[in-house]
Amino acid sequence: TSWGVTTRLIGALIMTHSDDKGLKLPPKLAPIQVVIVPIYRNEEQFEAVVSKAKEIAAGLKAEGISVKVDDDDTKKPGWKFAEYELKGVPVRLAIGPRDLENNQVELARRDLGTKETIAMDAVVARCSELMVEMQDGMLASARAFRDENIREVETYDEFVKVLDEQGGFISAHWDGTEETEDKVKDETKATIRCIPLEGDKTPGKCMVTGKPSERRVIFARAY
Repeated sequence: TSWGVTTRLIGALIMTHSDDKGLKLPPKLAPIQVVIVPIYRNEEQFEAVVSKAKEIAAGLKAEGISVKVDDDDTKKPGWKFAEYELKGVPVRLAIGPRDLENNQVELARRDLGTKETIAMDAVVARCSELMVEMQDGMLASARAFRDENIREVETYDEFVKVLDEQGGFISAHWDGTEETEDKVKDETKATIRCIPLEGDKTPGKCMVTGKPSERRVIFARAY
């Protein structure tokens, strides 16, 4: 048994939160929580925009937010946008000459894929707010998806039907014996994935043997 971070845990993180564009990292796990991408056309604009980006970065760091100012002049902004989206950086800020004139910043959220325009003097507070909002939102979304894919069954025939036609997790009563678990595995390739610490603990009858069951467990096929 390992109580540390394993490759399976990392895989679960990726499968739970990511999409076709790449990773979606919860803020608490993201090495870089905010990336600032300067947009410019000449050296003069570069210096002005990067100066403001570093000023904002200092404010974010003071709030305990990990931030990177990507002032690499060998990559285009579009390339950087795609790169940080792929890496799952929670928040991306884009600043250009027009933003400096209007005293604003474009903010993009990785979790929802949305953009908003924020006043310069409000961007640090908004990013701090988003660290909590995004963390809570991603957890709630993952839990909702999990719960939507748990199906309760009472009989073994129902178990097999749901497993073959719908898949996902199946909540069923089990008599606590290895023999019953082995029978289910041999006949359906499904195994007990976990015994929930929370949820319904109402006793019942084992779906296979009809013997007393202390509580439901979660079955599923491994893929």
